[in-house]
Amino acid sequence: MDIRGFFANLIYILPAVAIALSVHEFAHAFVSYKLGDISQKQRGRLTLNPLKHLDPFGTLSLIFFGFGWAKPVQVDPYFYRNKKDGMIWTAMAGPLMNFIVGFLMVILYMLFIRFGLLYKNEFTYYLFQVIGTTASINIGLGIFNLIPIPPLDGSKILMGILKEETYFKLMQYEMYLSFIMIFLLMSGVLDGPLIHAREAILDVFVKAASMITGLG
Repeated sequence: MDIRGFFANLIYILPAVAIALSVHEFAHAFVSYKLGDISQKQRGRLTLNPLKHLDPFGTLSLIFFGFGWAKPVQVDPYFYRNKKDGMIWTAMAGPLMNFIVGFLMVILYMLFIRFGLLYKNEFTYYLFQVIGTTASINIGLGIFNLIPIPPLDGSKILMGILKEETYFKLMQYEMYLSFIMIFLLMSGVLDGPLIHAREAILDVFVKAASMITGLG
């Protein structure tokens, strides 16, 4: 890793990470609230304020490795009319919001190119870099959180799909699965597949955004 280059890019990475984590957790809280979980308002999670959502280790992981997590939104499925469906929709909301924001950032990125704004002045160039970084980090965060291992959203989606007996048998090994995930993340084993998936989705978004903005 180019340490000097990495720290120079922090001015782009930090706002991108704050945006990605905030919209992710807000989406969880908002969908849960709309499904009847009033505790989200009481816990102050119905906000885009990053300070309400950032998890120190997950944030550092996202900054240094490109894949991480925020402070989980504690949902109460007993408020839901259909607990299983409610868990699936609430869990999917975070990654889905990341993909939506990522796509919108790609469109904005293409508009900057089309109208020649990136080199207009230092501020627009900075915005251009932040927009591109935000797109990449949102897509990466959305993909990473779909992995069906605790504490990631994919495990909660799995809970809604599997029979309760099967799920709770699997969750007996939750601690071990979490340690395995941390090990794989720290070792870099997941980097290849996750980066490949991120680039594939980014490529689709760029092609769609190119047609929308007239650059295709």
